[in-house]
Amino acid sequence: MPATVLNLQKIHDPNDAVHRAVQALAEGKVIALPTETVYGLAVSGLAPDALEKLCVQKARTCERPLAIAVKSADDALDYVPTMSPLGRRLARRCWPGPLTIVFPEIGPDSVITQLSADVQRRVAGDGSLGIRVPAHPIFLSVLRFCRGPVVLTSANVTGQPEPTNAQQVLATLGQSVDMILDDGPCRFGQSSTVVRVDGDRCTILREGVIARKTLKRMANFNILLVCTGNTCRSPMAECLMKEALAKRFHCKPDQLSEHGIMVASAGVAAHDGNRASREAVAVMAKRNLDLSLHESQAVTETLVQSADLILTMTNSHQRALLSYFPSAAGRTFVLSGGGEDVSDPIGGSVTIYEECATQIQGYVDLWARQIELHLPQGLEEQT
Repeated sequence: MPATVLNLQKIHDPNDAVHRAVQALAEGKVIALPTETVYGLAVSGLAPDALEKLCVQKARTCERPLAIAVKSADDALDYVPTMSPLGRRLARRCWPGPLTIVFPEIGPDSVITQLSADVQRRVAGDGSLGIRVPAHPIFLSVLRFCRGPVVLTSANVTGQPEPTNAQQVLATLGQSVDMILDDGPCRFGQSSTVVRVDGDRCTILREGVIARKTLKRMANFNILLVCTGNTCRSPMAECLMKEALAKRFHCKPDQLSEHGIMVASAGVAAHDGNRASREAVAVMAKRNLDLSLHESQAVTETLVQSADLILTMTNSHQRALLSYFPSAAGRTFVLSGGGEDVSDPIGGSVTIYEECATQIQGYVDLWARQIELHLPQGLEEQT
C-alpha cells in the first residue's frame, strides 16, 4: 500500500500534519520527514517492531547503530547525563542544527536503559549513542509531542543516495513507509556533520553541512567578562584575561583562538560602540596592552548562549544577568570567586583605575589557571 503523503506547503493547518505524524509514530508506523539536511525515516523508540521494520527497509545491519532525535540540548542530557563540557558546548551552540554527536558512553542513568533490549541494541549496541536535534520546525513540533525518543536515519536504502525531496523518498520507499511529510527540497541538501565527543576530544566521523573550520570555532572555550557599561572594568578584565592566558600558552593574545579560546566583554547596561575610558586605555598601555580600539557592546542572548564561562565584576552584575538569562546560572560567577566586588573606577583618577586593574589582575590570574584545565584538545579526523 503506498504511503500517505501530506504536503506541508499546501495543507491548511500544519498542526494537523504534526498530530497525524505523532499518532502514526505512537501506533508503531514508519514515517518519512524533512530535516534541514536530507529527508529522514523515523520511528518511535518505544516501538521495537517498527524499528525492526525500518532496518529491514533500509537493509541496515545491527553493527551500525542508529541515531536518535530529541527536541533540545537539555533533553539530550536525559540520554547522556555524563555529557562532558565539550559535548554540552557543541550541543548548546549547534542544536537545533545539522550536527549529529556520538557519545561513546551514556552511563547507567541514561533514559536509553529504560527502552526495550531490542531498541537498545539498535541505537546503543556498542555502548555509544548518536543524538541529533533537527532544525526543521515541523520535525521539532513532532518531537515535542512524542513520548520518548525518535529513532532517526536517512530515508534511503543503505548505500543509495540520501533523498533531498519527498519525491525521491516516494520513488524508493513509497511502498514500504506509512507516511511522508512533504515540505519540498531540504534547505542544505546534504548530510549532517557527525562528530564523536569523548571527554575533551572531538573526532570528525563525517564532514557534512558544518565544515571543519566552523566546527573548530564552535568547539572553542568562550569567556565573557561583564560589567555595567563595558567601558572600564570588563574591557580591562578582557585585556588582562587574554594576556594571562597567552602567557600560559606561550603565544600572543591575538593567537588564543588557535588554542581554542575566545575572550570577550560586554555590559548589562551598555550602549554599543562606545570607546573605553581614557583612564582604562592609559592603565592598560602601562602594561603594554592596547585597549584603544575597544568598542562597547550590550550583553545579548547570543553572547550568553555561546559563553562557557561568564565572569561578572560584581554580585549585582551577576544578579542582573541571571534575571534575564536564568539558564546561564551554572556558567556565571563573580570574578572574585567569592563575595567581593571589583570596585567601580568610573569618574576616578588614573591611580584609582590602576588600583582597579591590579584587583582584576589578581582574580584573572587565578581563573586563567582553572580555565587551562577545561579546554578542548582540538579536532581530529577519523583514521
